[in-house]
Amino acid sequence: MKRFRGKYRTDSLRCRGRDYCQGSFLVTICTKDRRAWFGDVQNGVVGLNAVGCIVADELQRTRIIRESVAVDFWIVMPNHVHAIFHLYQNANVGMYAVETSRRDVSTGVAQCIPLCRLQSGSLGAVVNHIKSACTKRIRAIGFTNFAWQAGYHDRIIRSDASLYAMRKYILANPRRWGAKINRYVARSRDPRSLSDDHT
Repeated sequence: MKRFRGKYRTDSLRCRGRDYCQGSFLVTICTKDRRAWFGDVQNGVVGLNAVGCIVADELQRTRIIRESVAVDFWIVMPNHVHAIFHLYQNANVGMYAVETSRRDVSTGVAQCIPLCRLQSGSLGAVVNHIKSACTKRIRAIGFTNFAWQAGYHDRIIRSDASLYAMRKYILANPRRWGAKINRYVARSRDPRSLSDDHT
């Protein structure tokens, strides 16, 4: 890992040379320390609390807010979110996207080195918008210590077979949850089941 002025600088996890303004991607966004903020899974069914419902609402609003983004299958799990995004090039989006946001690069370095902003319509811009909107709404209802893990994980979907496999993975996530040992699982305060048509 590289250092700048004594601080570690995280390398980008994005594929070099890849246009992150178009294509299909499976994205995973986790809560800080993988804390179960969003609800619980019981008998293979996700029960969302009020915080989890905010995240689900913001995922659904993404396709309304951004014309160039289609949200395919998605699910909100107790401590993470999986979503498949299809990004389409539009006239307002440039040819090349910046792959990593300022916030995800390092601590304190943004003041020292001029870095580009995220390209509007890029995968990073979409994910950062969702995280930011959720954080504001969650903190506004009293959960002031809510936080996301820095960055996100993405997987490029290159074929119909891969898309099908990612959809299957998302649908099976609640059933696999019971097999995991997760010390952060908490009971839901306001459980609402996520039906198959929302995943």
